[in-house]
Amino acid sequence: MIRIISGKWRGKKIQAPESLPVRPTTDRAKESLFNWLSFRINFEGIKVLDLFAGTGNISYEFISRGAEKVYAVDADARCADFVRKNFKLLKAENSIVRKLNLPAGLTEFAGPFDIIFADPPYNFENYAGLIESVTSGTLMGETSIFIVEHDGSLKPENNPYFMETRKYGKVHFTYFTKNMEE
Repeated sequence: MIRIISGKWRGKKIQAPESLPVRPTTDRAKESLFNWLSFRINFEGIKVLDLFAGTGNISYEFISRGAEKVYAVDADARCADFVRKNFKLLKAENSIVRKLNLPAGLTEFAGPFDIIFADPPYNFENYAGLIESVTSGTLMGETSIFIVEHDGSLKPENNPYFMETRKYGKVHFTYFTKNMEE
């Protein structure tokens, strides 16, 4: 069960099919992520790229909080169809779902995005390529924030745009920005 924790759809629950190949972000981790973000950005009118969107859990939260445009991307057709259906139910007209393999599919997007969120499967083998593709390309502007959800094995501190990693139970969020004054 997905629960939107804040914004205009606060408390709304969305039942995801158990057959989807996903590991949704826990409410505790999601709440911590959005608390961290809320001290740094105004969600109204932002442009978001949600990579490895899965159930759309993070996308719905951004839309509920006022994001102007959300692109949800997943390689699995069932996940993309599920998110597309829920965007329609939520009347999120400015939200777009794309079925693409990542990181190769990143060339499909014109940035910059205010927020880029990536939640690859924990067995994903190309974190380095994903992080390099996002931080070195045009997806990030000077004030963009790129967030990667991962297990404890990722050590991205050598990336020049690395800000910090925060841990919530077994979930880690690593933040990147080009604006190192953050």
